[in-house]
Amino acid sequence: MLDVRNIAFAYGRKSVLRDVSFSVSPGEVVGVVGLNGAGKTTLLKILATLSMPDSGSVLFDSSDVFSRSLRYRRQVGYLAETPPLYDDMTVKEFLEYRSKLKGESPKRVRRRVSEAMEVCKILSYARYSIKGLSAGLRRRVALADALMLRPRILLLDDFLSGLDLTFRERSSSILSEAAAFSATIVTGHEIADLAGCVTRFLVLKDGVVASSIPVKGLSVQETCALVKKAMEGGLK
Repeated sequence: MLDVRNIAFAYGRKSVLRDVSFSVSPGEVVGVVGLNGAGKTTLLKILATLSMPDSGSVLFDSSDVFSRSLRYRRQVGYLAETPPLYDDMTVKEFLEYRSKLKGESPKRVRRRVSEAMEVCKILSYARYSIKGLSAGLRRRVALADALMLRPRILLLDDFLSGLDLTFRERSSSILSEAAAFSATIVTGHEIADLAGCVTRFLVLKDGVVASSIPVKGLSVQETCALVKKAMEGGLK
């Protein structure tokens, strides 16, 4: 389980997160939403141990993630809002390099990379230079990187950004498959699209989790209405 306790973070004097607490269990897909500047990207950077909170803690399996960050990072798949890719590599070379960098055994690298490319529908681009790929394909390569080692924690920032409509329609099945081995957190602006992918929404407002909204039994329209109401401050 990932347990976030009383996280606070500020950029200089500007407070972004004041007192954020929640837990995510394996099999859950949690959508974190909020207005621009609510702290969604900052929160995921903290959970990926790329930023240190000013106060509070993040526990994984009851251990502080910042005291064993290297070991923890090997169990995290992270899709950044603007992921770094190596333009001088082919898709396959990049994913194989990343797999080895994350500590995957040489015997499994080829299989893991092939599986991830198949899931993200980029197998036919394996020998293409990353430099020549469209923005949507580059996003899929980055997603494959996040997914390929079956991480126990999956963090997808602005998950659907840059993905074409056809691939977006696969997003729900991709996250459902990932939930078999991961506790997953996704952020985004497209509430209606995310509603078909997540088990609940967390609404960030004024630096705290203003609402937690389970989606089971709700239509997309009902879910969107509740989330928007919470973002406007009318739902606790």
